[in-house]
Amino acid sequence: MAVLAGGALAIVEGISAYYIDKIETEDILGDIPAPEPDEPMNFLVLGSDSRSGEDTQSLDETGSRSDVIMIVHIKADLSGAFVASIPRDSYVEIPAYGDWGGGMNKINAALSYGGASLTAKTVYNIAQIPFTGAMLINFDGVQNMVEAVGGIRACTAEAFESSFNHIWYNSGCHDLTPQEAEFWTRERYNLQGSDLGRIKKQQEIIKGLMEKVTTTGVLTDPGKIDAFLTAVAAALTVDESMNLRDLAFELKDMNLDNVRFATAPVLGTEDIMIGGVPNNVVNLDVPGTRELFDAIRNDTTDQWLAAHPQPEIPTL
Repeated sequence: MAVLAGGALAIVEGISAYYIDKIETEDILGDIPAPEPDEPMNFLVLGSDSRSGEDTQSLDETGSRSDVIMIVHIKADLSGAFVASIPRDSYVEIPAYGDWGGGMNKINAALSYGGASLTAKTVYNIAQIPFTGAMLINFDGVQNMVEAVGGIRACTAEAFESSFNHIWYNSGCHDLTPQEAEFWTRERYNLQGSDLGRIKKQQEIIKGLMEKVTTTGVLTDPGKIDAFLTAVAAALTVDESMNLRDLAFELKDMNLDNVRFATAPVLGTEDIMIGGVPNNVVNLDVPGTRELFDAIRNDTTDQWLAAHPQPEIPTL
């Protein structure tokens, strides 16, 4: 949607038949209410990661979980967007679903217990934000997206060594290969803020991808834009109620310089037992998150950001 918001009107007109038909749909939002027609739009964006192994104990058998949970708020005047990330290890109440009897757990476990719809219900219960739509992105497709545009440039305020390929990145901007970009979205162990640091890295990759697509001629290169939109379509599942073509027309004039990122306030981490297995969880700052979600509902995110400046290097 960021690509389409970059003024690519010709692409917007042509995507409905070809690319949108490649996108899977499912009932993600269920009975979650939508905003009134005169209210700002809000979207739930989930990044799924089906890897097995790392951090899967007590969560599920397959390793499927939502490493990325974002609420994307479109300002009422369509001049910009505000993206609020919820840490994947946030310790919250997950409603009962199937064999899961309900109770407290890491929020990313909801995807394994009941899919994207249970994650959406969990987020709605804690945020009480009406959603215009929802989408699930398979983050295994990040490499394909970055490869389609010929790599990206991303900037980091925190110097770190990748725990995946052991490359050292000084603070500043770096040209990333597709594999490096994917590693950035998964990094956590060598960052000061752990899960919060990973959120920052994910946001940096999104910024880098938006910039590459909209400012370097990708939109005017038929081969690159076809490869990119094909990669996006292959990685995307959207709520069945969403009309992507109409949405693209609504957002096509948005200034991407007016996209801001934030993370839900947290109190810190805690070691607890979940299902008889030790786990480290993130405790949300409940009054602080309530203030954030109120700002999203009331379209006052600029004022919230002014009162809550986001650190360049998040820590716990």
